[in-house]
Amino acid sequence: MSRFAEPQDPAFREMNTSLGFDQRLWPHDVAQSRAHAKMLAAQGIIGHEDRDAILSGLDAIEAELRAGTFPFEANDEDIHMAVERRLTEIAGRSGGKVHTARSRNDQVVTDVAMFTRAAARSAQEQLSVFMATVVEAAERHLDWALPGYTHLQRAQPVYLSHHLLAYFWMAARDRERFAAVERACGVMPLGAGALAGVNFDTDRGFVARELGFDSVSPNSIDAVSNRDFILDYLSAAATCATHLSRLGAEIVLWSSSEFGFLILPDAWSSGSSIMPQKKNPDAGELLRGKAPRVVAHLTALHGVIHALPLTYNKDLQEDKEHLFDSVDTLRLCLAAATGMVAGARFDRERMSDAASDELIAATDLADLLVKQGTPFRESHGVIAGLVREAVEGGKSLADVAVPKLGEEARAVLSQSSWLESKASEGGTALARVREQLTAARALLG
Repeated sequence: MSRFAEPQDPAFREMNTSLGFDQRLWPHDVAQSRAHAKMLAAQGIIGHEDRDAILSGLDAIEAELRAGTFPFEANDEDIHMAVERRLTEIAGRSGGKVHTARSRNDQVVTDVAMFTRAAARSAQEQLSVFMATVVEAAERHLDWALPGYTHLQRAQPVYLSHHLLAYFWMAARDRERFAAVERACGVMPLGAGALAGVNFDTDRGFVARELGFDSVSPNSIDAVSNRDFILDYLSAAATCATHLSRLGAEIVLWSSSEFGFLILPDAWSSGSSIMPQKKNPDAGELLRGKAPRVVAHLTALHGVIHALPLTYNKDLQEDKEHLFDSVDTLRLCLAAATGMVAGARFDRERMSDAASDELIAATDLADLLVKQGTPFRESHGVIAGLVREAVEGGKSLADVAVPKLGEEARAVLSQSSWLESKASEGGTALARVREQLTAARALLG
């Protein structure tokens, strides 16, 4: 017997159905139903025979889903109803008891919390691999000179190891964000029912322990309407993807003929359909292009939840595609970033030549005057005048600086001096880079 006298309009049915994308929740739905059935029996809400029939049926369903032989039907609205429908076919009336003391509202959000928790753990694992790859690359190129840039203009020289480690610390912060997401997913919504709780003496703690949750939600209304943990994941993913986009941008620049700082492995490059000579850094470009996609998912879900009245509304079905696509996109981006860093071949001579431009030692000359007692703002003006004189006269900076500042300026203008003078904490001097590497290795464990 149905509440409705007429069938759903086909267009509404298509709009309302989520089976096409929420099938991937099935491992969590099956695990949740197992734990729920065990709890119902332990509390005397269903009999042990019913429990055993449900568990046996869920085993059979899991085998079908893993093998790709699960008999989906046209009327299956989502994976949750498909599993329950199939369970009733296998276990008979006992299968119909699995939904006792729960609603699809708390069932769905629990599945999604379990999925998000697993995705956050996976992201942390991938980030750890990426971070280790960056450390290894930094150690291989410890004392390789490289021009550092501001405004894409040569600014001050650094070691390549120091530059690479900047991405390590970005990734370390990303990993912490995903650890926070995992913690946020540790509160179990199941047991909230549709919104007000349920009419049975359930043991939510039992189910939480079975499913690996740390605690249960204290408010049934908040439990079914909460999607904060998804926003947390999308926020962490958006920031991480943005970090990777910066790496992608530098890979694209550095692999160009104009820079020539690195050669990408063939495995992470593409050719041209018309120009046989081309080797395109498409993976790096995609790191740039994928980031705003993840950011857009975060923005879109904020839009879905914005001003949404409590408790459950069908709008919340829109959470999953934003989450699923972001999880898949970030997984590929981290794999690509790791592969490119691991396989990149850097041109030491090309980078050293670019870092040997005397003009990028101008700050060091200004600091020399400061050490001799000149206020920095005055010394900045003096050296700016010497730079202008050298550029306009077609001379080296040493040609105009040494006669006016003395032989001490010549020593300052040697490349090793530029690099090793940056010995402040967190600076590019080798001793400081080695400190970073030690700290990075300790953080990796």
